Amino acid sequence: MYRRLDGTRIVETLERLRQRIGERFPGSGLERVSGDLLSAASESMARVTDLRRPNIPLRLATWALIAIIVFVALEALFHLRLAPRWEEFAGFLQSSQAIQNVVFLGLAVLFLANVETRIKRRRALAALHELRSIAHIVDMHQLTKDPDQFLAQGTMTRFELSRYLDYCSELLSLTSKVAALYVQDSQDPVLLDAVNDVETLTTGLSRKIWQKIMILDTLETSRKLT
Repeated sequence: MYRRLDGTRIVETLERLRQRIGERFPGSGLERVSGDLLSAASESMARVTDLRRPNIPLRLATWALIAIIVFVALEALFHLRLAPRWEEFAGFLQSSQAIQNVVFLGLAVLFLANVETRIKRRRALAALHELRSIAHIVDMHQLTKDPDQFLAQGTMTRFELSRYLDYCSELLSLTSKVAALYVQDSQDPVLLDAVNDVETLTTGLSRKIWQKIMILDTLETSRKLT
């Protein structure tokens, strides 16, 4: 139960977070970003489910080629008259049309086997690129929220600014969780690297946010002391 990410729970958490942001900052850009991330999470669940399904036409084509290879190989063996000398046998292998057909068909099998992986990889990478873009958009929203400036201008109270930054951090964390869904049942090294990049990005951006929150706490402590 607690060894796998549940996409449904992630979507539910994002929905609650979107509602909290809407209640605290109605009509804000951050609320719209949270809605986009919620939509991306729902779409990711459907994509992940689809990526787990085998590509039936490609699988059938691959098995058909394998059957042809077996048929050609067996036919060559049945009609093969082994020569008593190795030189003549080696010459037969080099000139035999059946052996060449088996080689070419084997290469075709390898190609089809990789086509399905490449198609799924391309779709997953496109989705991960979208999540990476959302993370950067979240960062753009918090980037201008300088504690000293906002508190001096009275644009937000310390509590509101702290809540805003908290929401940004939560959105980044959930973005990485959505990305992790794409490799939960995959060992594709390219996808694993892409997901790790998203997680590294969101962790680095969250670190900047928590530095601002620490500054807010320091300012609040200084205000109480004075």
